[in-house]
Amino acid sequence: MEFSSIVENIAKRADAAKPLGNTLKFDFGDQKVFIDGTGEANVVTEEDKEADTTLTLTLENFLKLTTGDLNPMMAVMSGKVKIAGDMGVAMKIQSLL
Repeated sequence: MEFSSIVENIAKRADAAKPLGNTLKFDFGDQKVFIDGTGEANVVTEEDKEADTTLTLTLENFLKLTTGDLNPMMAVMSGKVKIAGDMGVAMKIQSLL
């Protein structure tokens, strides 16, 4: 799956979800997805900005999370997903996945 398709998919889900009230960044190494949920809607970009919470993971593991092939709690506990920042924001991403 191309990165642009992943970003579009995140944007569709973010648009349908209520605003996060915070900022969130998915860090896939060279590629990033930034979600600004501080306004009236979640805005998704490929910018590399500071965020309230950053999730660092591979694209492969992200896709496994979105399809249910990887349990989010196990992913964090095994180090496949690293969370930096506000854990409360990290808990809100289920609505986006």
